[in-house]
Amino acid sequence: SVWALGKNRHRWKIQLGAALASNPFLMNFLHGKISRGGLKAVCVPGLNCYSCPAAAASCPIGALQAVTGSSKFQITYYVMGFLILAGVLLGRAVCGFLCPFGWFQELLHKIPTRKFGTRRLHPLTWLKYGILVLFVIVLPMTVVNEVGMGDPFFCKYLCPAGILEGGIPLAIADESIRASLGALFTWKSCILLGVATLSAFCYRPFCKWLCPLGAFYGLFNRISVCRLEVDGDKCTACGACSRVCKMDVEVFRTPNHSECIRCGDCVSACPHGAIHTTFSLKTAQRKKETTA
Repeated sequence: SVWALGKNRHRWKIQLGAALASNPFLMNFLHGKISRGGLKAVCVPGLNCYSCPAAAASCPIGALQAVTGSSKFQITYYVMGFLILAGVLLGRAVCGFLCPFGWFQELLHKIPTRKFGTRRLHPLTWLKYGILVLFVIVLPMTVVNEVGMGDPFFCKYLCPAGILEGGIPLAIADESIRASLGALFTWKSCILLGVATLSAFCYRPFCKWLCPLGAFYGLFNRISVCRLEVDGDKCTACGACSRVCKMDVEVFRTPNHSECIRCGDCVSACPHGAIHTTFSLKTAQRKKETTA
């Protein structure tokens, strides 16, 4: 069945709703306090820092790092199961609709500046897979303390969402935190500044090149229930879909490429109505039958 995303003129409303659902405790920004309610035991699908004062739940990447490599913690299986379920159902549609930091980059991209394409920088998209393996899996699994828990290396050293949502608001609200800021805060602030600056000129640079969560969901794009379908009888390979794709995907050739965030721009750009966003288990089966 066709998933009614249409032209996605209202996609920003879903993104806003997801951001507010992930961060409902907005008054906590005034007090500089982190919510520690029962919901912190569960994860949201997008990149949203545990330490954000407004956050109701945990970031899946942060939770995964915290317990990677230790079968003593049942949450290991829960987090992996949650991520796999989200990947199988939605793939990188999570990035396009449910990730607050992805939306943050999109808002910055609306700043009226000269825009630059990133198609020539496509090899950099592999960097996020290296970050996923090294910072989210290998280091937390091998560099552990006496109870088998490793540092959240990605969150601690690289994640710009953490400094935006957690580090800066907490530092503003709490004088003691401000007094203890050091080189690590400066380093991560520079990463955030770099990502924010690039976002004004390039579409979602962090999502394309650095995000381990996007890398993980991208692994499921070709098999996810939410997917793009190209009608071969209508498609003329005119390339209109590829020209509007800000994630640099040649949609008519690889509609379910690992970089596709299901934003729907290609659906509305196709002059022949050949591209559809579907939410169905039957699509993949039909594809197998036609190629057999």
